[in-house]
Amino acid sequence: MTEPVLVVGAGPVGQTTALLLARWGLPVRVLDARPARDLVGSKAICQQRDVLDVWDSVGVGAEVARRGVTWTTARTFHRDHEVFSSGFADRGRSPFPPFVNVSQCLTEELLDEAIAGQPLIEVRWGSAVEGLTQDEDGVTLRCADGSEHRGSHAVVCGGPRADALRRALGLTFEGQTFGDQFLICDIRTELPGWESERRFYFDPEWNPGRQVLIHPCPDSTFRVDWQVPPDFDLAAEEAGGGLDAKIRQVVGDRPYEVVWKSVYRFHSRVVDRMRVGRVLVAGDTAHLVSPFGARGLNSGVLDAENAAWKIAFVRRGWASEDLLESYSAERHAAALENLDVTGATMRFLVPATPAQAAHRVDVLERAATDPAARAQVDSGRLAEPFWYVDSPLTTTDPRRPFAGRPPRGEVPEPAPGVLAPDCPVTVADRPDVVRLRQLAREGLTVLLGRDAPDVVVPDGLPVAVHRIDALDPSGVLAGALGACPDEVWLLRPDAHVAAVLTDPADLAAALGRIVTARMELV
Repeated sequence: MTEPVLVVGAGPVGQTTALLLARWGLPVRVLDARPARDLVGSKAICQQRDVLDVWDSVGVGAEVARRGVTWTTARTFHRDHEVFSSGFADRGRSPFPPFVNVSQCLTEELLDEAIAGQPLIEVRWGSAVEGLTQDEDGVTLRCADGSEHRGSHAVVCGGPRADALRRALGLTFEGQTFGDQFLICDIRTELPGWESERRFYFDPEWNPGRQVLIHPCPDSTFRVDWQVPPDFDLAAEEAGGGLDAKIRQVVGDRPYEVVWKSVYRFHSRVVDRMRVGRVLVAGDTAHLVSPFGARGLNSGVLDAENAAWKIAFVRRGWASEDLLESYSAERHAAALENLDVTGATMRFLVPATPAQAAHRVDVLERAATDPAARAQVDSGRLAEPFWYVDSPLTTTDPRRPFAGRPPRGEVPEPAPGVLAPDCPVTVADRPDVVRLRQLAREGLTVLLGRDAPDVVVPDGLPVAVHRIDALDPSGVLAGALGACPDEVWLLRPDAHVAAVLTDPADLAAALGRIVTARMELV
């Protein structure tokens, strides 16, 4: 197994992809066009609980959480009145908070440290990939310096500007660019009481008709996003004292330091498919969304996990190449969900028509006293794992119909396609495994209820069988799952539920949906 998997791009999604592939024992070569890491600006700061969990599987999640600022409440204001606040459900007992704010630069540094300690990963900076070809045996990437790199598969995580590679793969990247600009400043100052909550202001008197978003960050730093007009000129604003005036409207007379500033426009785009032969596209190469809801990097990390375990199963002979098509089916559906959610947010934030503007004014004014109106206020539905209920890998269960997108801050009930809740577990002779998701990420996991009969699983596949009561005699795990005593649960290597069965004889077919009948199942 000497031929590497090629990863294009050494941003957080590429870094995560490489670490997860190496965790499965695969050699990886990462190619990045930059001469070295450029640690500038906070960039993607908001990391969701389940993404921290993915990073924990490669030894980084706990440190990201420790170094970041934890927040558990999202507050939304109209002018100076708080409209509502939101918390975040956890059906299990995750060791991670709902969200942690930390500079992308620090996240990249921690991932780099993990990569440096992984002998299966080679990183080559200054390697701008300009083209690719592939055949039935592998992929060849061609770099601007004339070098070529051969691998069994490739994952392209080259960011939003990977136009040449999208063209080489024949991918479209349809969508739109929003006209209004957004000003971001990382400001070091003291704002007592604001250190552990996200604040969103509609139409504050200090930015009338537009929005301001404020996130706490480490080192007494606050990330402030102002919606500004399409013709906003940062240099002129700074020179004329306008930037200082904007900041003073937020921080008052306190001393402050601008650590980083930038102006940008939001894009809403997605490729038409996320797999072309042996090449998968992930992260910003595959989809762009507005940051209201923190669905960019968080979604990209879940792309990485989905891609890594499926490439590993193919490389190790546990599944056929057909498994890779489910990557596109699942993650493209997740990207479309993110576009739908963030598109609705942007229509509320930046109304495109008089009717949309009137609707927004009406909703915000009624929200002060009307709970039904509060539910219509859209300041960004925050990142959440996607539910693979329509995936070809999922065995449906008519007893557990999917109710659709859950209310804001909630998670779906455990069912086929849904990410399993995390809970403490005890595994005999395995002191290193203390949580359900740690166990699930080792391969395919079969969980048996108290009254379910023993099952036979095929040789040659990474399938582990456990009794739910043995993993957790207290009943917390069974309760979090909502598992009945006679049921058989099948978990995928990304901890999503693949099947819930009452007839153990159906297990072979449920496994077969994942390994695509590469092996004879008994």
